[in-house]
Amino acid sequence: MRIALIAHDKKKDDMIKLAIEYKDVLAHHELFATGTTGTLVMGETGLNVRRMKSGPLGGDQQIGSMVAEGKLDLIIFLRDPLTSQPHEPDVSALLRLCDVQSIPLATNVASARIILSTLIK
Repeated sequence: MRIALIAHDKKKDDMIKLAIEYKDVLAHHELFATGTTGTLVMGETGLNVRRMKSGPLGGDQQIGSMVAEGKLDLIIFLRDPLTSQPHEPDVSALLRLCDVQSIPLATNVASARIILSTLIK
């Protein structure tokens, strides 16, 4: 599967913990991420992650483009619902694209664990 990993600033530690917890699962898939999230996940897990730009600099839009082109199968987007994001329109567009394209989308750790647990071989 082609999996995108995205995390708002206050959720990056959660993404790192999740990636460590599911490292063996994620290692069998093609991973993509927004810039900072991808750098952190690679650094902590050693997983190979293709990085896009940082979210506020267009990374969310790059991931959205991949969704629109059918190039992603799953998105884990750990959102911070309590902090205003300067690129909120990009975030909303990405979430809408996932719905339009029927791409599974986990927006919190609990839903990500449920989805990732189905990928365990």
